[in-house]
Amino acid sequence: MSETGYQQKRIFNELYNDLESIGGTILVVLDEIDNIGSDDDILYELPRARSQLDLDVKIGVVGISNDFKFRENLSPKVKDTLCEEEILFPPYDANELQNILKQRADIALYDDVLESDVIPLCAAFSAQDSGSARQALRLLRKAADIAENNAMAGGEAKVTEEHVREAEHQIQRQQVVEGMHSLTRQGQYVLLTVCQLAAEGETPERTKLIYERYQEVLRNHGSEPLKRRRVHDHLSDLSLHGILQLVDSSSGRGNYNEYELDVSLSSALDALESELGELDDIRETAKRHRILE
Repeated sequence: MSETGYQQKRIFNELYNDLESIGGTILVVLDEIDNIGSDDDILYELPRARSQLDLDVKIGVVGISNDFKFRENLSPKVKDTLCEEEILFPPYDANELQNILKQRADIALYDDVLESDVIPLCAAFSAQDSGSARQALRLLRKAADIAENNAMAGGEAKVTEEHVREAEHQIQRQQVVEGMHSLTRQGQYVLLTVCQLAAEGETPERTKLIYERYQEVLRNHGSEPLKRRRVHDHLSDLSLHGILQLVDSSSGRGNYNEYELDVSLSSALDALESELGELDDIRETAKRHRILE
């Protein structure tokens, strides 16, 4: 194989030969189709292949995505080619997630290893967030790992509610840590600013007021603040990484953006402390406002 890869035309020819050798009606399923990016030629070529190349096969395309706006980013030629029909699957609710978790737990775990409130709690955490079965399963698996490690250290060989809550905290903390890998020190200060506001019970907060507090944070750290536009970019990056949540709000003066943490305050502070040092003052503020226990 060439170091630069095969030409696109050759790839499509190989694909068409394989599809025609199968024959009949073939559905090509593209999971997470929104990751296809700007190079969406495959969505243009596949629906047209039978008529353009006289293939003896009927080809259908099924795209799966969590991004409802994905189609807006498709090229005009793809939009014109696709005769798409949208089927919307709502997020799983807590009862549906419990059924999924029970089925997996029956296969993966020993009998009677789960306390009765473990699966309902895992399902509730996921249902409140994204309704994702993957998220709920990840949480259950993490809780089981924590319980197993505790059992090896002499603890009880059962998965409990405490293990689920600890798993949720660890997963959220890791999410923040991974998101912070792409942040500059200024980006960390922006997150610190939102954490301060969250500890005071002042979130979601408008971008303008976040910027005013950010300037104060930078003065206290002896650093020069960025322009408001750059702070807005950092807020957007934190939202894309799932650390902050963008809230669309409106008033008599029109629409505006607000931001709040999309992870727990304690998880965000744990991750920040590894970069900025102790943040006991924010924790104490949160306790006074009953944000943290």
